[in-house]
Amino acid sequence: MVARKVPRDVNTDARDVARALVGTPECERTRHLRKKGEMLFAHLKRILRLGRLRLRGPLDEFLLAATAQNLRKLAKLRPFIASICPTAA
Repeated sequence: MVARKVPRDVNTDARDVARALVGTPECERTRHLRKKGEMLFAHLKRILRLGRLRLRGPLDEFLLAATAQNLRKLAKLRPFIASICPTAA
């Protein structure tokens, strides 16, 4: 007689651990940080029109795009810094 088997995925143990961590403060913090990072990449690809940006291989293209994004953030902070410390401007 042929025995029947119930298939079990090799990643089931890892999924059980991940499910146990959901809802903990550490999980919420990492989720928030991950979402923040993903939004930066989405911004690069959509708003700055870098849809063909590759994140593997030579990093020159990515580093230039990240530098441009950081400069934009810094430019947004400039009026805020000037309002706090008028002598800095």
